[in-house]
Amino acid sequence: MKKLIVTMVALMFVITGIAFAKDYEVKKKAGDFDVVVAIDKNPPAVGKNNLTIDIKDPSGKPVADAKVKVEYSMPAMPGMPAMNYKTDAELKDGKYTATMDLSMAGSWNITVKITRDGKTSKLKFSIDA
Repeated sequence: MKKLIVTMVALMFVITGIAFAKDYEVKKKAGDFDVVVAIDKNPPAVGKNNLTIDIKDPSGKPVADAKVKVEYSMPAMPGMPAMNYKTDAELKDGKYTATMDLSMAGSWNITVKITRDGKTSKLKFSIDA
């Protein structure tokens, strides 16, 4: 009986942790920039997923004068062509925001392109929806 109660309490902590999970987050370098990409769903899901992209220059200051694009794609599969989408990110409250609309479950490749002063830096990662 004691083991059952301990197991139930542990399960409740796991479920609570999932319910209050943080955004899906990726921290990487893109050229000289430190970038944090947060997706509002964890794990990312089919449908609309909102991205927040926080870009810092080498001195740690927020970058607010870049052009940011998000490209997301799913490779071709038997009987289905590759899917490729692009969206521009907009600056809002010092961070860039964009929305990805993932059309189906599976593995997606994400590329964030940051263009500033005529130079483009890229950040790449994959997600499973």
